[in-house]
Amino acid sequence: MASSALRQALADPAVRPLPSVAAELLEALDAPPRLAAHLRAVHHVAHQVTERLAPYGLATDRTAVLFGAATHDIGKVRHIEELTGPGHAHEPAGQKILLQYGVPAELARFAATHGSWREPARTVEDLLVSVADTVWKGERVTALEQRLLDHLVATTGLDEWDAFLRLDDVLAQAAADADRLLAFQFSHPV
Repeated sequence: MASSALRQALADPAVRPLPSVAAELLEALDAPPRLAAHLRAVHHVAHQVTERLAPYGLATDRTAVLFGAATHDIGKVRHIEELTGPGHAHEPAGQKILLQYGVPAELARFAATHGSWREPARTVEDLLVSVADTVWKGERVTALEQRLLDHLVATTGLDEWDAFLRLDDVLAQAAADADRLLAFQFSHPV
């Protein structure tokens, strides 16, 4: 049974709610409230970024990106120490948890891929989840953004400079909310 602190983290009106299946999974796992808040913050940013990039014709599965953002760190229910410190053990653990709960492999993969965006086989959806997981806290990663820019240029017909300006604007707008999202996350206990 989910704790009252977890229910509060899932219901707090400060950010966009998670997809119901993600929230139900967090409740079933009795996830730490801080993890729920983090997933909500990243999902919130993924929603903004995908919504703002859509008019430019970026070919992407937005539903998959939003689910990936909402569950990417779910393995931290098994590796709680990684909520407050570094580590990657949560990545394969998260994919395993999602698969055990019946999540299709094409969606469960985000738990394993969000930290390994440098791999050449990463899709635009993988990159969008990784970008949301960095930009939510105001962090900008040039190499990651370049990979996303390459997809934007390849699928939209925009020239590289125009695509860069548009992507930079979208990510700058998302990063501008970092202080509020960090405060939201840290207002919920580990």
